[in-house]
Amino acid sequence: MSEPILSVHNLVGGYGKMTILNGTTFAVPQATITTIIGPNGAGKSTVFKAIFGLLKLREGKISFAGRDITNLSQRALLNAGICYVPQGRNIFPELSVRHNIELGGVAAGKGLDLPTRIEAALDLFPALRRKSTQQASTLSGGEQKQLEIARSLLLEPKLVLIDEPSIGLSPLMVQQTFDILKSLRDRGVTILMIEQNARSALEISDIGIVLELGQTRMIDKAERILNDPRIGQLFLGGAMEDNAA
Repeated sequence: MSEPILSVHNLVGGYGKMTILNGTTFAVPQATITTIIGPNGAGKSTVFKAIFGLLKLREGKISFAGRDITNLSQRALLNAGICYVPQGRNIFPELSVRHNIELGGVAAGKGLDLPTRIEAALDLFPALRRKSTQQASTLSGGEQKQLEIARSLLLEPKLVLIDEPSIGLSPLMVQQTFDILKSLRDRGVTILMIEQNARSALEISDIGIVLELGQTRMIDKAERILNDPRIGQLFLGGAMEDNAA
């Protein structure tokens, strides 16, 4: 396994007086897909917000590519090569598909070869290319999620944080979205994903992380976590174990 590109160590933080992260610690190898699973309230989305500078930590350190990025601004993190695709739909429905993708380059400022990068992004998403002149509101839910991912690629990120990419999607669109994530991994992009569809996510992942109550309960190869009966029983209500039967 490659060297870690992202390390989080002993993160402590939350919202107001409520502590959500209680010493969260893990490392993400470069050019891998790492999936974080766990019950609701485990701190999965909160750790993403901490990494992307949306949550000020009380304690702990976050390192990226050998650099301390703890509590840096979102612009600084984008410039460092980190992009965040949050849960839900985050598009501009009245703008065209192409214009939505163009907005991904706004943070880069001058000097970005925007047309070339847009074409490269559209090459990864044939469905978006076919509909590039249409309003984003006409896209299916899966296509809108692909649009968010395509927009995040305009800055050529080294690390993509993606929260619940399969939520609300059909099984076919889930498979297409996961195939795109695998393609990005094969191109050298590191993917850190939160996903409640644990079985499908772990099947395409290299590493799995289990969070509970803001603490890291397990880190291992995704295949081992997928086949560990304790995971389904303790963290997913037996769902994974039942699906394997």
